[in-house]
Amino acid sequence: MEALSSIFLLGLCLLLASSAMSTLADPKAHHHEFVIQATPVKRLCKIHNSITVNGQYPGPTLVVNNGDTLVVKVTNKARYNVTIHWHGIRQMRTGWADGPEFVTQCPIRPGGSYTYRFTIQGQEGTLWWHAHSSWLRATVYGALIIHPKQGDSYPFTKPNRQATLLLGEWWDANPIDVLKRATQTGAAPNVSDAYTINGQPGDLYNCSKKGTVVVPIDSGETNLLRVINAALNQPLFFSVANHKLTVVGADASYTKPFTTKVLMLGPGQTTDVLITGDQPPSRYYLAARAYFSAQNAPFDNTTTTAILEYKSVRCNSTANCKKGKTVIKPIMPQLPAFNDTNTASAFTKSFRSPRKVEVPTEIDQNLFFTIGLGLNKCPKHFRSRRCQGPNGTRFTASMNNVSFVLPKNMSILQAHQQNIAGVYTADFPANPPQKFDYTGNVSRSLWQPSSGTRGYKLKYGSRVQVVLQDTSIVTPENHPVHLHGYDFYILAEGFGNFNPKTDTKKFNLVDPPMRNTVAVPANGWAVIRFVADNPGAWIMHCHLDVHINWGLAMVFLVDNGVGKLQSIEPPPADLPLC
Repeated sequence: MEALSSIFLLGLCLLLASSAMSTLADPKAHHHEFVIQATPVKRLCKIHNSITVNGQYPGPTLVVNNGDTLVVKVTNKARYNVTIHWHGIRQMRTGWADGPEFVTQCPIRPGGSYTYRFTIQGQEGTLWWHAHSSWLRATVYGALIIHPKQGDSYPFTKPNRQATLLLGEWWDANPIDVLKRATQTGAAPNVSDAYTINGQPGDLYNCSKKGTVVVPIDSGETNLLRVINAALNQPLFFSVANHKLTVVGADASYTKPFTTKVLMLGPGQTTDVLITGDQPPSRYYLAARAYFSAQNAPFDNTTTTAILEYKSVRCNSTANCKKGKTVIKPIMPQLPAFNDTNTASAFTKSFRSPRKVEVPTEIDQNLFFTIGLGLNKCPKHFRSRRCQGPNGTRFTASMNNVSFVLPKNMSILQAHQQNIAGVYTADFPANPPQKFDYTGNVSRSLWQPSSGTRGYKLKYGSRVQVVLQDTSIVTPENHPVHLHGYDFYILAEGFGNFNPKTDTKKFNLVDPPMRNTVAVPANGWAVIRFVADNPGAWIMHCHLDVHINWGLAMVFLVDNGVGKLQSIEPPPADLPLC
């Protein structure tokens, strides 16, 4: 009898253990509530009533595992319309949760709410979330960390600890007012007054030393830094004094490790790096400042800092410990010159996938998109104060000479899914309407684009190649181009005009990097490929928000495939109405 009892107990223990292990490994649903609200935030000696999530600036960090589901109820208690975009999440069949205003949903009006539901599938690493309405993302943003599935490990040495660094941009004004004034005048908006790391400008700005972010490290440790460029309008260089950085991931895809002293991130991009505590114990600045490739234009030339602090130097005396002070002045890294395009290009060209990947080799849709700025002539009924761009014009931007206009009464996805006419047209050009010397001296007759809400249709499963070609209209510039709903392979990039005869030979079809945002070189080009396996309406746009407002965007309209698993889910019951 005792033997039977022991066997029973052993069996019960094994059952409970296997059940516990299965529970550990099962994907989870994470429920969160985001309240969009005005919150007093003091930076650069002044208090501003900034729009935040849950009173936090930056907003909450969401931590999940690959395979988990996120359910986030967003309640809008601010005075502006708002939506939230989950930057880089594939949103397989859940396009209603993607977030760009008037593309996949109508905005959440003041007093309204909407619940975003989506599952993370096959993505690991660092992404982020942000407002996708007006310029609210200046303060409404946060990190989205995706760990490997329970029981899985990183494809690199497990770090001793991790730190997330959100690089941001701060205006000593209401960012919505900055945009509103630029829209009224037709001129470029005022540049920011500071860059930030986790919402703090750092030691080099007025009234900012107290909040400077400290990142701890110990001698011999190897730690993971998750770096996110959440700045509104500025690509940034990032470096840590006297330390090398080993890149192991970007945009929630692992990379073949490579070592560098400097990162360059366009807005929207993320980079995961390992850093080792192999320097004399001290305090070292982590610093970020502008990579600015446009010509003859103002920009924010300030530098934001945080401090990498070795554990053994945290306090030099009991008195200092009590005051929370240290006496060692941090060492400053040498950052590249603001216009150092060679360093930026060398960095972006270093990325590779960890192993051979399946790149689409046969192409169904071979597209060529010019991207760049433009100038609209002053409309006859406008007063001169509304045309304060160069020579009495208004700034604009376009892809393939079409300046994108958002609809106002219905989202593009609703119109696409319900076959409603009059919201958009599906005639976005596959090539520029006119060929020209894209990076040369462009005729003024090509500086004024047409405008419209124009999309490009793709059949489910289409293998798509897009050549993204910068132009020198107004000024060449590095454009971080982000595609919603997809990751893509970057096959090559280069300078000058893309030449299909010679540049095709440069394509990496073995281990190209997978990204969701590509930094198209100033006066250059980049080539991406993806398979259209996610039905919906997916915006592709420059992630410099000033350029989105000017119209540097287009939408891919991806048809449903065959059956439920190749079709977008029905819209949620609480989808906001226009």
